[in-house]
Amino acid sequence: MNVSTRVETEIKQQVAYVKLARPEKRNALDMDMFKAIVSTIKKIRKDQSIRAVVVSGEGEDFCSGLDVKSMMKTSTGPLKLLKKINPWSANLAQRVSADWQKINVPVIMVIHGRCWGGGLHIALGADIRIATPDASLSIMEGRWGLIPDMAGLLALRTHCRIDVAKELTMTAKLIDGKEAQAAGLVTHISDDPMAMAQALADEICQQSPDSIAAVKKLYNKSWIGGKGTALMRETLYQIRVILGKNSRIKAYNQTHEKDKQKPFLPRKRW
Repeated sequence: MNVSTRVETEIKQQVAYVKLARPEKRNALDMDMFKAIVSTIKKIRKDQSIRAVVVSGEGEDFCSGLDVKSMMKTSTGPLKLLKKINPWSANLAQRVSADWQKINVPVIMVIHGRCWGGGLHIALGADIRIATPDASLSIMEGRWGLIPDMAGLLALRTHCRIDVAKELTMTAKLIDGKEAQAAGLVTHISDDPMAMAQALADEICQQSPDSIAAVKKLYNKSWIGGKGTALMRETLYQIRVILGKNSRIKAYNQTHEKDKQKPFLPRKRW
């Protein structure tokens, strides 16, 4: 099986539906899966017509984590994941989580079954996570005597209290969807998370793509940091949004019936 078959993408009504497609291995992460996820994100970033991204896993599980057997076939496997030229940049292992934030549209993860280790870090890279009540989530690296190293910390420090994050990481315990929501790892619980994700994506598509992109960048850059810089970005981004044509289209649509509304233009690059 080659890289191109590890992840499937379908674009419907300006929403990119991305599916981890290795169900026979519970969507476990081998080298080809890592490469396929990063390649998929690159392609989505280039398509300015896409308004939202919904990510799910094919089969019984979202992603059961690292395919340890596959990665340990050669001594260089783990090193390929961890190597980086610039110490402050993301390596391949980290990019499957962190790179979702480089897409200037909301990324929604649909979680069911196992979402362990690397699978959870992938999910944490999204903007919104929707899980089934009986989903199984775990920061599992401790079971192998390791620490999390796939950029999940970037999301954990925003969504989760530090004491909760330490406990979950140090114990590698399994928690269900409801417990994960209480811990801050999951946004919503639903018996049909894909239907909820589709409804949310449709709602997002009714908004100006420029304002959505600006909000994602503003919050990502300013949620943690100085007040002055946040205030500066608010004003700068607002001016850029106002000067764009999509803000005027949104204002027009607000005052006209649905059958007379204008389509949005492709979003600006932020």
